[in-house]
Amino acid sequence: MRVLLTGSSGWLGRFLAPALRAAGHQVAGLDMAPGADTDIVGSVADRALVERVFADHAVQAVIHAGALHKPDIARHPAQAFINVNVTGTLNLLRAAAEAGHERFIFTSTTSLMITAAIRAETGDAAVWLDERTGPLEPRNIYGVTKLAAEGLCRLHQLEHGLACVILRTGRFFPEEDDTHRDLSGENMKANEFLHRRLTVEDAAAAHLAALDRAVAIGFGTYVIAAPTPFGPEDAVALKQDAAAVVACIFPDAPALYAARGWRLPASIGRVYDTRAAERDLRFRAKTDFRRILAALRAGEPLPFAHDESYVSPQAGCAAGKGTG
Repeated sequence: MRVLLTGSSGWLGRFLAPALRAAGHQVAGLDMAPGADTDIVGSVADRALVERVFADHAVQAVIHAGALHKPDIARHPAQAFINVNVTGTLNLLRAAAEAGHERFIFTSTTSLMITAAIRAETGDAAVWLDERTGPLEPRNIYGVTKLAAEGLCRLHQLEHGLACVILRTGRFFPEEDDTHRDLSGENMKANEFLHRRLTVEDAAAAHLAALDRAVAIGFGTYVIAAPTPFGPEDAVALKQDAAAVVACIFPDAPALYAARGWRLPASIGRVYDTRAAERDLRFRAKTDFRRILAALRAGEPLPFAHDESYVSPQAGCAAGKGTG
């Protein structure tokens, strides 16, 4: 299949493009920033360019992973997010519908599910988050534009029969976290595999699964993260004493953490439930908290990337034109 991949120079794109080719697909990469897997340098906000790309590359399916992201809020005005994340998505959907495509995969974010109240974590129990969570009240322009783009995907499925699968991915970027400063970056990321993170390799694999299953599904929205070892029945205990819950499930976790100078989470305020993706996409992330403990136990490298200085290649692109 000839696949148009947007955001091909970004962190996800550099893993997703090779995975697509390994699965037998031909890939045309589109991004504002040059990269090894980028064939066309330009913006999805440029409708004429999008139409030329479809014509020149005989595109058969789209994986729209390009976007302005949350860190870009500090670098770009709100209008740039609308241009890229909303208008750019509409340009791609229109071109796909006009070409008679069967499938369109959209990379969204769990961030749009996090309201101010959920972020504050003031409740007595961890909040269980899945595809039924709502009402959705995004707290920044990134979430607002991602939610609008999701609506455009739904509209094009209804009006044109374009099979659209939306993947609300958890955290998979390697950069330092922007909200927690009391833990090292690696410690924080390891903890997040309990409830909200996944590796970039698993994020790429989820997109391949969505591409395969899109026509059978028609339209679907899925939370993508490492499978949590917890259940809804653990919600109160996770908020009150998450470390005790972890130690109950993984008895050697406290000692393994202590040997590295790490700390288990004292409290977990929200958990992503990925069972729908396992059921419909037949996808389950390979790297989870058990695998991290196995690496610590064996003295092996951690199975996820961490780079506190990582900056997206799109960070230097002009406002309103970045796509990665």
